[in-house]
Amino acid sequence: MKKIEDAGRIVSFTPGTPLTGLGVAKALDSGHANFKEGDLTDVPLSYYTRLLGMPGLTAYAGFYEVASPKKGEYVFVSAASGAVGQLVGQFAKLLGCYVVGSAGSKEKVDPWKNKFGFDEAFNYKEEQDLDAALKGTSLKALTFYFENVGVKTLDAVLLNMRDHGRIVVCGMISQYNLDEFEGIKNLIRIIYKRVLVQGFSVFDYYYLYPKFLELVLPHIKESPDCVH
Repeated sequence: MKKIEDAGRIVSFTPGTPLTGLGVAKALDSGHANFKEGDLTDVPLSYYTRLLGMPGLTAYAGFYEVASPKKGEYVFVSAASGAVGQLVGQFAKLLGCYVVGSAGSKEKVDPWKNKFGFDEAFNYKEEQDLDAALKGTSLKALTFYFENVGVKTLDAVLLNMRDHGRIVVCGMISQYNLDEFEGIKNLIRIIYKRVLVQGFSVFDYYYLYPKFLELVLPHIKESPDCVH
């Protein structure tokens, strides 16, 4: 019996046995009232491994359920070019928030402003001072931060949070491959500014999948990129 870490959960498995996971299937036969032979979907099946799969539900759950966002809030999303981050930014724009994203190259940053509707975006690798980079945006003190990176970015965010702001921790990609995790210097700001910090795992929110589809499917079907 071996153990691996899967999105924060320690999962036991026996070598040589199948691993469980998510997939897309066609109904070949069915005795269930909700499914009939030949059932597929009215959007491309590949969407269910991306936007309509775990990345999409992660973004939905973290933004709508954990963060409890409000129209007009100032939102910062790190790793905004990732499968989750880019969707969080678009959910925030749908709600009427002001959204700033960061990514690691100009090629990743440009589409978020020109195609995906982010209000501002910057390449964190070009910034010597992330605190100054955030202060140089129009965020006017953050009300909500969607955390995907950790450490240096989180330290800078803590300096720029508004009183009673919220930080939703989805991931910390800067730490995954380290033998020893790095420290964070500005945690005391959580006290000074009464910031709420909450981590989450998408595995706690699969019951929301029908509600998630109700929100996103109409937008997908309206998109010119959706080929039926």
